[in-house]
Order: sequence, then structure tokens, then C-alpha cells
Amino acid sequence: MASVKQRPNGVWRARYRDQNGKEHSAHRKTKREAQRWLDEQTAAVVTGQWADPAAGRVSWDEWVSSWMAMQVWAPGTHSAALTAVESVPWRRRSIRDIKQADVQSWVTVERDRGLAASTIRTRLNYLQMAFRAAVDNQVIARNPALRVKTPRKQKAEMAIKILTSDQVAAALEAAGEFRLFVAVCAFAGLRLGEAAGLQAGDIDVDRGTIAVRRQVQGTSVPSTKVAPPKAGSEREVFVPRELVEMLARETRVSSDAFLFRTPRGHLYNRNNAGHEWRKVREALGLDEGITLHALRHTFASNLIASGCDVVTVQRALGHSQPSITLDVYSHLWPSAEDKTRSATATFMGEVLGIADSLRTRD
Repeated sequence: MASVKQRPNGVWRARYRDQNGKEHSAHRKTKREAQRWLDEQTAAVVTGQWADPAAGRVSWDEWVSSWMAMQVWAPGTHSAALTAVESVPWRRRSIRDIKQADVQSWVTVERDRGLAASTIRTRLNYLQMAFRAAVDNQVIARNPALRVKTPRKQKAEMAIKILTSDQVAAALEAAGEFRLFVAVCAFAGLRLGEAAGLQAGDIDVDRGTIAVRRQVQGTSVPSTKVAPPKAGSEREVFVPRELVEMLARETRVSSDAFLFRTPRGHLYNRNNAGHEWRKVREALGLDEGITLHALRHTFASNLIASGCDVVTVQRALGHSQPSITLDVYSHLWPSAEDKTRSATATFMGEVLGIADSLRTRD
């Protein structure tokens, strides 16, 4: 029950109970001030925007520490999130005191110190997640990281590395025992960890598919572990029959056996697979910026060049949302102007061809 009453000392006390039945109160000098505070609090309770005043006193560091402890993340995701939440200047401030202007200022500072637009967006996403969890737990009423403007990607960021057909052929030739691994990345578009996690049972020769059911994580042999794929990445990839037959022919092992291992019998991880790829790259004289992941970009670019739509490419790549696919590859799809020009050119060619034919008859 909400109420406003005057205390013996002349101060007005406003009281109300939240949706859990817990009582909250505040003291104001005048009845009008007490009633205004009470109206704000009760309205917030009714509209679902109420936040516990006591809970909001925790600092940003205290909140994100408890929030991150509840997450079930891969080591790489945990590391990226930690970098993001520790990059802000308000770490010791109460989370309820952080405003949208603070977050916008942080974006500006990150941009001015040379951080890439894509990196800023990724870090902002983690901040938004942390604030959203605080809202859901009634620690704060609103998410101050929403509707924050981020810098646009520069052309250099959008220029992903794509190999030519000749370069892929040369890479396969130079890869030696690493050849099948390269082929899976180039012709199935798998991430490094997904390729490393393939087992013989994931290859369906009859249907011509590769199932992505797990990934290998870690940067060294001691830290290597097998885990489920990234959220939304578990999928079946339809691949050329030649690739499926190549895998089936050269990997005659039990269905739960991993397809790829190093000469020493270890699973491939980011470090040793990267080492093998560097040998291939150096043999071909390729630029250092062309990493193993460039094979995945090459796979995607070929799907787009063949006329595949966004959703088809998204599913093949294992992106959780089409927006992720567009964020990386939108510049590879022909623009509306290109399509208009091409369609009109085809129509014009047909018309002029008919006109020429009629003149010939005359």
C-alpha cells in the first residue's frame, strides 16, 4: 500500500511496496516532493520499468563480475567480453549513474584512439548485453547503451581477403598433408575450429553434406578442447560431391574418429593450423593478411557470385542472423543500380535484336 505521511519532525515520508512485496521509502521536505517521488516509483512498478534503488548502487565492476560469472561462453568469447567491459572509464561508478552520454563518449574515445569501427561495435554489443541483464534483474531501469551511434566501417575494413581460383589450386598443391583441411575450409566454408572438429561420421556421401556438430577451441595443445559450435552455427553444408568423395576416400576410419590430426597425433588448433597455413602462404608468396579464414571468405564470395541470396549464404556459413552475413559481405552483392542496369541492358539487347531482324526482312 502506497502512502505519504508527515513525521513528527515535519519531514514527509513516502512508502510503497514493489512487486515482490518489499517496502521502500524516502523522506522529502514537502508533501509535494514526497508525492512526486512516490508517483514516479509506483508508475515504474506498474509499467515494469522499476529498478531496486539499493541494487543500483553496485559499481560497474561489481555488476559485470557477477554477470560474467553466470555466462557459459567459449574462452575466446569470455576474453573478448572481458576486454570490452574493462575498457570503459566508469568501472568504479554506480551502475545506476551511468548515462547514455557516458557510453557515447566512450565510443568517441575508442574511435579517436584508432580502434576499428567493427571492434567498437563488437565491444558495444557486450556492454549492451551487460546493461540488458541489469535491466532484467531490476538493477537499473533503462539500458543506457541503446541507441548509441557508432562509427561507420572504413573501406579498408570492408576489404576482406579473397583468393582467386588459381591461388586456391596452388594452395592445395602446396599444402601436402594439410591439403584436405584446406579443401574443407575453401569448399565448405568452415571455420578453423569447425574443420578441426570434423569426425568421419559427419560426412554423408549419399547426400553430399558435411555436418558441423562441434568445434576445437584453444591456441595450444594443452589448452585444446572440443566444444559445441558457436550459437546458431550447428548446420549441414551441401558441398561438391568431389569433396565428399575425397574425404571418404582418404579418411577410412571409424565414424567417431577425427578427420584431421597433426603428424604428432594432436588435434589442430589455432596455433598449429595457423603454422601449417603460414607455410602454404609463404610457398605461394601471398600477403600476410591472407589468413586461413580467407578461405571461408572465398567460399562465401563464390556463393554470392553464383546468385545465392542472403539467407542461403547465412545458413551455409553458420551465422546466427542474416544481419551478420550482410555486415561482412553486403558489398559483394550487386547493388540495385547494377541489377537495374543489367536487366535494362538485357531488355534493350532483345529489343534491338528484334528491330534488326525486322529491318533485315524488309
